Amino acid sequence: MSSVARALAFAFAHLLHPRMLWLMLWPLLVALAIWGTVALVFWGELIFWLAAHVKEWIQTATFFVSWDAGAAALFAAKGLVLLMLVPLVQLTALFILGIFGMPQMVEYVAGSRYATLARRQGGSFAGSVWNGAVAFGGLVLLGAASVPLWVFPPLWPVIPVLIVGWVNQRLLRYDALAEHAAADEMRAIIAEQRAALYLLGLALALFAYVPVVGFFAPVLFGLAFIHYLLGLLEARRAAPIEGGARTL
Repeated sequence: MSSVARALAFAFAHLLHPRMLWLMLWPLLVALAIWGTVALVFWGELIFWLAAHVKEWIQTATFFVSWDAGAAALFAAKGLVLLMLVPLVQLTALFILGIFGMPQMVEYVAGSRYATLARRQGGSFAGSVWNGAVAFGGLVLLGAASVPLWVFPPLWPVIPVLIVGWVNQRLLRYDALAEHAAADEMRAIIAEQRAALYLLGLALALFAYVPVVGFFAPVLFGLAFIHYLLGLLEARRAAPIEGGARTL
């Protein structure tokens, strides 16, 4: 966990570099424009549709009491939509950043800390796009699998964070290693570090809900993922093997 802490410290220290500031700005603005437009167009219909289902669920759960759950259902529906809007904006910004911004971030981190690390190019732009598609598919499948759990209101804040945490680490880990690691090195490191990577992904999902801080979250954790994984790659290559040493 000390490696994770060092990676986050590096990310915070370099977050306000001019190159990083631009990467923080434009993907988020695009994501806000997309989902802001969707919200403006479908807000009323979505709220009333969701409120009708929530009202039905509330009245079924409280069948022993005669009351009008309309106001409570409308309030809950608005809360649910806003709860889902945050991760949708964050994930869309992260998808854009992963494809168009991560190569620049990798160059920056590598130049700052890992200039001597050999580039074995185990990934590619096509691989990055495919990885994004897999992450999106996982998001849809996990979302569908979680549908029965949404009948329990205490789980409403938890479910999207758990799902988005997985999607976050899936998106960032590939692009962080693609330029420097060989394909077998990528597979080995990801397999060994699943728990730590998921914790970083969860932290990003939680940061997205924090006012102001959420604005910086995609780039902050992009830097942290890159620093953390390149550090592991460097240590892996430097570790003795069969009486020799791995080549950096």
